[in-house]
Amino acid sequence: MSEKNLDFDTMVNRKKTNSLKYDFAVQRGMPDGILPLWVADMDFRISSYIQKALAGQAEHGIYGYSEAGDEYFDAVSGWMKRHHNWKVEEEWLVKTPGIVFALAMAVQAFTEKGDAVLISRPVYYPFYEVIADNDRKVVDSTLRIKADGRYEIDFKDFERKIIRERVKMFILCSPHNPVGRVWTREELVTLGEICKKHRVIVVSDEIHQDFVFHGVHQVFCNLKEEYKEFTIVCTSPSKTFNIAGLQVSNIFIPNAELRRKFKKQIRASGYSQVNAAGIAACQAAYQYGEEWYEAMLSYIKGNIVYMKSYIEKNIPVIKVREPEGTYLVWLDFRSLSLSNRDLDELLVKKAGLWLDSGALFGPAGEGFQRINAACPRATLKEALERLRQAL
Repeated sequence: MSEKNLDFDTMVNRKKTNSLKYDFAVQRGMPDGILPLWVADMDFRISSYIQKALAGQAEHGIYGYSEAGDEYFDAVSGWMKRHHNWKVEEEWLVKTPGIVFALAMAVQAFTEKGDAVLISRPVYYPFYEVIADNDRKVVDSTLRIKADGRYEIDFKDFERKIIRERVKMFILCSPHNPVGRVWTREELVTLGEICKKHRVIVVSDEIHQDFVFHGVHQVFCNLKEEYKEFTIVCTSPSKTFNIAGLQVSNIFIPNAELRRKFKKQIRASGYSQVNAAGIAACQAAYQYGEEWYEAMLSYIKGNIVYMKSYIEKNIPVIKVREPEGTYLVWLDFRSLSLSNRDLDELLVKKAGLWLDSGALFGPAGEGFQRINAACPRATLKEALERLRQAL
């Protein structure tokens, strides 16, 4: 059997499918008919191998309590080894229904109310929520933006904040959402040495690890043997294979004591097994999804190059730097000198576009918008043309 779903140009109608992206605009305060390019899922059909695995499960007709067996771990570990040169041990693995859930469990398991947890904004906004909503103190070591638009870590500020605020945990976003950085080995080792020195637990969200266009993704705990003692690595096939709705993530915790505390917190939440469909989809994706993944990655890279070229030629007032990783592009509208509210209104009411407002990612995101490039080229062209006309 060969892969069938390699046509990424065909527009798939997602309306009336309970799609968060397409069916809930009005409920979320947006006008009906708006073009959504906000939430991070793809408008592509998944690998036909995943479809076949799910169809076979549906045909069986019994959906009782399920657990992943040896084949599941072989599929996951094989992918990590082939794509990230990372040899994982089965005992490290803890399965969860999603990475945000895992972040919340880590916050609860490894910190107490009032403890400080560090993030580097602008960053994926649930990072802030899982800290603040659990009554922990959010500490921000804001990323520094250079004149060319590239972001970097302010290591002096990073360490200063850890010392001053007595930070217990750092949530790393690697590759970084939304600014698109793929951190170098040198950058991550510098972070790692600071965290080791001050006994800071690192929770590394690596959900976008398979979307790298420039550089190489470095698994944080694989950089040095001693990093395994204080690192939780969060991975998932959900972004890579467009199966976020099936809610399955693979969390790797080499340190036995950290793993024990994490598992205890999960049990306290009332959660046990990953859903049966998620197990089947993850295993099929990592076993047989290689051809689909490579074709999808090439298509998205083409979309990003097209977007950058179009904006530079037709809407130069917007600044865009081609992301090193992720399929999310960080657009800089600051030259318009608009308030966040006015910029959002321009995009929603005049352009008819639903993007993610940069302000959601923290104060450092003001004046920016995040756009999802994982869609058919025709959808992207329409979005950019709407944007051009609005401006």
